[in-house]
Amino acid sequence: LGNMKLIVGLGNPGMEYENTRHNVGFMVIDKFIEHIGYVSMKKKYDGLYCEVFYQNEKIIILKPQKYINLSGEVVKKFVDYYKIDISDILIINDDLDLPVGCYKLKPSGGSAGHNGLKNIEKELNTNEYKRLKIGISNNKNIETKDYVLGKFSNDDKKALNRVIDESILILDDYLKFPFQDVMSKYNRKISGT
Repeated sequence: LGNMKLIVGLGNPGMEYENTRHNVGFMVIDKFIEHIGYVSMKKKYDGLYCEVFYQNEKIIILKPQKYINLSGEVVKKFVDYYKIDISDILIINDDLDLPVGCYKLKPSGGSAGHNGLKNIEKELNTNEYKRLKIGISNNKNIETKDYVLGKFSNDDKKALNRVIDESILILDDYLKFPFQDVMSKYNRKISGT
């Protein structure tokens, strides 16, 4: 068996955060698990996770269950326990700089002010992990922390659902092809970036 891959969706645990903008990482993971179809989540190290063999890859799918700004602590425990290589980590997070309906794959980079990514970078001591950023737009009239914890309008929800469906194709391809190829296939498809 090759290396194990770790796919992490970021969000805040708890009913009151469901379907908020900050939780798109969780939404993608939920949909992906539904797509795989035979998986139930277990709990360990403040994370909901499952270990699956899928597309000939051994993967860990993880939803950290600490608040989003502490997600790095959870990611680190899984990375250490499963001895996961930094190059085998994919983080799915919401992005204020991308419009709703857009997404972007990146091989590494700064946190762009995202507290979850900041914490992951701090705990792993690197920003060389891959990410799938899902646009949530931005509203400069609303305090950022209130905005990211707000819910999507119906129009936004439709656009977001399309992106979540597309994300499932991206994740399938991520497990089959080199990341560079996946980026060039999908990053081109986005208007406005």
